[in-house]
Parts: sequence; C-alpha cells; structure tokens
Amino acid sequence: MQSLDILNAGRIIPVMVVEEAQNAVPLARALVQGGIKVLEITLRTKEALEAIKQISQEVPEAIVGAGTVLNAIDFKKAQVAGAKFAISPGLIPALAQMSKDSPIPLIPGVASASEVMLALEFGLKSLKFFPAQAAGGVATLKSFAGPFKEVFFCPTGGISLENMGAYLKLDNVLCVGGSWLAPKELVQAKEWPKITAIAQRSVAVAQDI
Repeated sequence: MQSLDILNAGRIIPVMVVEEAQNAVPLARALVQGGIKVLEITLRTKEALEAIKQISQEVPEAIVGAGTVLNAIDFKKAQVAGAKFAISPGLIPALAQMSKDSPIPLIPGVASASEVMLALEFGLKSLKFFPAQAAGGVATLKSFAGPFKEVFFCPTGGISLENMGAYLKLDNVLCVGGSWLAPKELVQAKEWPKITAIAQRSVAVAQDI
C-alpha cells in the first residue's frame, strides 16, 4: 500500500500504546469490530514490536503500522515485525531516504512549512501534522492548503472526539489520529466491548462530517 492509501483507508487512526503484548490482538479486534481499520502501534514500549507482529499475523483485516519511528533502525525493526506502514513524529533525511527503498510507506510528521517542503524534497506528500493542536491546529492546516495543494495530512496530537470534526472538514485532511479510542484504563481492564463502543461512536461521528 502507498501512504495515501493508508490515510484514505479510514477517517480515524487510533494511536495505541501497548504495554502488554497479550492485549494486542483483543484490542485490535475490538477496534476493527468498531469499524476502525488502520491501527498505529507506537514504539514507546518494549512490547510494541511484538504487538505489531501478533496483530499482523492474527488480525489480517487490520492494517497495522508502527508509530513513534525515530530513525532508520526503528523503521527496519517495524518492517521486520510486519508493520504495513511507519509514522514518525518528525522527518530526518536518513529516515526519508531509507523509506524510498522500502516496501512499506513512511508518513512523517511535520509542523511547519519548511518541514513540509523537506518532505516534498523526498517525494513525500502524505504527512502527519504533529503536534496538531500545539502547532496551530486548523488554522495552520488552512494556511498550508494554498502553497501545498498536493499534500494531505493526518493531524495528531491533542485530537479528540470533540474537536476532530473541525479537522475532518478540511479538504487537505484525510483522517485524524488520537489516543481516545484505546484508553489505558480500559485496555488494562480488558474492557473490549467498551472500546468497541467508543470506536463505533467515533466512526459514526466521522461519517456525519
């Protein structure tokens, strides 16, 4: 899949922190049941790569990828684990260069016009806008629309069920990312039906926009 395909596969991408690998598959299935197809597992825990591996093998209907990819080593490890895409909070040339020769796409994070221009230098046009709220939110994305007409974004960082609509209404926003779909307390309590309900509600709201 190309990076644009990833952003077009669903209006919401959950940002998931998996601390126990045993929770990875049931969490993924709960979200998929709720209508969420694309899953981002952040590389913030020692269990993250194992979680990606298990989901890629046991939940084939999900498109699982790695988030918080900081360098080429992270990118390679995510690819080996079975990630279908990689998302980084920022963009460095070494990571962008490696992605050009990889079968999985990179969706790098940007927060300024200069960073968007750097991404374009490497042919990257499907980007993560991060940290969305802190970097100017909807107003900044509106300002990007003029000079960067071929660039599309997935805003992440401070996005919630309450404010995602303002982002999804923008022509240059294909989806949003957020952690509200998999609350830590519900994951720890293995409250999978409640997570499915959050996903269903979120998808319904997104579809009405």
